Amino acid sequence: MFGHFKYLMYICNEIKMSINNNKITDMKTFKFIVASMIALCSFAMPANAQTTTCINPLTYTDIPDNDVIRVDDDYYMVSTTMFFCPGAPIMHSKDLVHWRIVNYVYDYLADDDIYNLRNGKNAYGKGQWATTIRYVDGTYYVLFIANDQHKTYVYRTNDIMNGKWERNEIAGAFFHDASLLFDNDGKVYVVYGNGELHITELLPDLTGIKEGGINQVLIATPRQGFGLRAEGAHFYHIGEYYYVIDIDWPSGKPRTERCWRSKNLLGPYEDKVILQGAFDGRGDGVAQGAIFDTQNGDWYAVMFQDHGAVGRVPTLQPMKWVDGWPILGDNTVPVKQFEVNLPESGENWTWDNDEFDYTANDELALVWQWNHKPINDKWSVTERKGWMRLHSNPATNIFDARNTLTQRTVGPRCYSEVKMDASKMKPGDKAGLCAFQANNCTIGVEVDNNGKKFIVATSGTRRESKDVLRIPLKGKKIWLKMKYVFTPQADDTCGPDKAFMSYSLDGKKWIDINDQLGMRFTLDLFVGYRSALYCYNTNGSEGGFADFDYFHQWTY
Repeated sequence: MFGHFKYLMYICNEIKMSINNNKITDMKTFKFIVASMIALCSFAMPANAQTTTCINPLTYTDIPDNDVIRVDDDYYMVSTTMFFCPGAPIMHSKDLVHWRIVNYVYDYLADDDIYNLRNGKNAYGKGQWATTIRYVDGTYYVLFIANDQHKTYVYRTNDIMNGKWERNEIAGAFFHDASLLFDNDGKVYVVYGNGELHITELLPDLTGIKEGGINQVLIATPRQGFGLRAEGAHFYHIGEYYYVIDIDWPSGKPRTERCWRSKNLLGPYEDKVILQGAFDGRGDGVAQGAIFDTQNGDWYAVMFQDHGAVGRVPTLQPMKWVDGWPILGDNTVPVKQFEVNLPESGENWTWDNDEFDYTANDELALVWQWNHKPINDKWSVTERKGWMRLHSNPATNIFDARNTLTQRTVGPRCYSEVKMDASKMKPGDKAGLCAFQANNCTIGVEVDNNGKKFIVATSGTRRESKDVLRIPLKGKKIWLKMKYVFTPQADDTCGPDKAFMSYSLDGKKWIDINDQLGMRFTLDLFVGYRSALYCYNTNGSEGGFADFDYFHQWTY
């Protein structure tokens, strides 16, 4: 870089001398010299002089319980996906604004009744929770609880973008909302809990709890004046202080990010509010997540906000050190827009269109997840080129149906659309498109016991649903569409968190269903709304299959 500046100074001096000696006599020569100077200036400028505009939320979709690390100039984020498979998505970014799913930690947690949706068992609202991610000496570690199994797992890999993860269980441990710390002396700790935050020392290889090691309450948070006491802990040793940041919910105030610090590992800890305030037109606060520095020495945080039916959306917040405290946002107030001191790089890829034009089943795009563990020989993108084929399996309703394929919805409002071929469906089969959460609606095709096909729309809950449309299907193919309004815009006539169904027999003329679903983020599923492709049989047989030509999703 210094060579460029030296050459730039040489050119400046030559221009000065040429002007003084009247050597520059035409505009063409002058423009060439000026263009050369501009090119050299831009070439000599350091990359970190460029910035990227952040407009929160980072992506208007369900990516909760964020933990983030930096490795050189790469950033990696992990999130919670609970019962969806594959699980624990790894996202990558270069600029902290654009995030892309690049891998998953596991394909499924267990091959049992829970993940096979057998005998009335499931992992709804449970599964993988609040993962912590760390990088040490060439190895990436993640730790989380499987809330349905009451177990704590550690996964590790040396190739976070493409590699497989090895797993071990920490026997006798159930670390709620845990955070790992590899301390400077080589010891490893995990801080976790709800209400009271505990600290436990682990073996250096994370295969178990260290016998005789530290295992005690670290911080006993106040009981009075809080609707929600401390949880969602993130643990750091930065400079001379140990920091624990967590969420709580003071009475009469929004969810809050609080920091505890001490110069001694075991305290005593003092506390301070570091982020608190309503955000983006909602009363919900922004809280729970990670703090980290950049290669340029700047500090940021990723914190999520409960955002109604779309789910828990991630935000990026600027951070400043003030008297040794990590203060987030604008002096603790969440920020909507600001400049990140990193050059713009990449695009978001947490949801996408799909034409299903794969050459092998293992190429299925990472934006897709199955509801629980799939039956891999009962779905295919190769049996019919350019189509996703879902074979029907016995089920009583969509919540115990196997091979339901899901993708996140996105706000403030969006459409999801599919084209489906129902010609090979058999008696008892149901297939179509679902707005998937506990309160749900479906639009698709059903086949009665006489083999007659009907266009059917339903609306209801996990326990019961009702038909809002049932008419005979004329033909073999049908186009299905779901409209989601999470935050109404100027041209909307509905309130927030509403879903609408429509269908077409030619892909051009659409018929709206006279029904609207009031969407709710319910804790029994604990996830934001997803669009789901389903095919199952209510007669107790395997039935036929439905083919989906494409899945298109777009905001409007």
